[in-house]
Amino acid sequence: MATIKDIAEKLGISVSTVSKGLNGASDISEALRQSVLDTAVELGYTTKQMRSRSQKKLCIFVENMEYETAEQFGYDIILGFRQRAYRDNYDVTVVPVTPDLQSEEKYDTYMLKNGYVGGLLLGFALQDPWMEQFGSTGIPTVLLDNYIRKNPAVSYIGTDNFEGIDDAIEHLVGLGHRCIGLINGSRHSMISEQRRQAYIDSMTAHGLFFNEDMMPYAYFVPEAASPHVEHLLSIGATAILCGNDLIASGVISECERLGVRIPEDLSVIGFDDLPLSAGLTPPLTTVRQDRCELGKCGFYALHSLISQVSVSRTLLRPRLIVRASTGPVRQDTLG
Repeated sequence: MATIKDIAEKLGISVSTVSKGLNGASDISEALRQSVLDTAVELGYTTKQMRSRSQKKLCIFVENMEYETAEQFGYDIILGFRQRAYRDNYDVTVVPVTPDLQSEEKYDTYMLKNGYVGGLLLGFALQDPWMEQFGSTGIPTVLLDNYIRKNPAVSYIGTDNFEGIDDAIEHLVGLGHRCIGLINGSRHSMISEQRRQAYIDSMTAHGLFFNEDMMPYAYFVPEAASPHVEHLLSIGATAILCGNDLIASGVISECERLGVRIPEDLSVIGFDDLPLSAGLTPPLTTVRQDRCELGKCGFYALHSLISQVSVSRTLLRPRLIVRASTGPVRQDTLG
């Protein structure tokens, strides 16, 4: 278990300053106090007072999402949530979830039995057993990238996919691209459906042709890209949008195998801005989701619900990060 000294060494400050930050002393700045609290969460430090506050227990349920290391998508979301919850003396537990657990026990029962006053759910699919139960639960619940209609106890957080996809297509159009494909994520995923519709809307708004062959579903893993790259190239695609950065990394690997140069022959754009993106060859242009801020928004939404303030949706703005995987369209591909 981390100590106050560990926090002090990481921040380069004194142990007494860390103690002040943890105990809410008034003679240090709010910014420094927040740095102390954020670092305490990152290192796994908890106070005796927090460990005894069982009535302030929150749970993060994770399914179909990696989160244990800084390179993985869920890590920063959980970190941001914990950092903000820590400040209000909430105890946060992370629980990996399987469909079997959801079938064996109802959501409300699980929450009440374990004393959780609210939950954040990451990575759930539309067909999961608990999804139907969220329509009637009275327990404050926040879902990442899933929306439940007409339940004031449930809230949605996410990033504006329509703005993000449109920013990506506008960037490609500015480089001369007209035939743009989309390798999407999994079916039965709300996020995949949103990005598909965002692609359709943006292509239509820019007066570009598209059809079903240009927007295949895959999975959110690198290996899912390979069956689709050659087909999209064969129908004239000069750029490919990807449902996430992992799919984009698979596109880059497949292009290397095929001898297709990026960005000279094909431009590639991902979504998320995972740490791996900047280290790919070439570095990946991508739509950034600020995952730490998503986690904090998850806490804000959940705290509002616990306080009986019904929040429907919270969307963060995305940001297009332009790197070397996109470039001007080859002139000999223009018809």
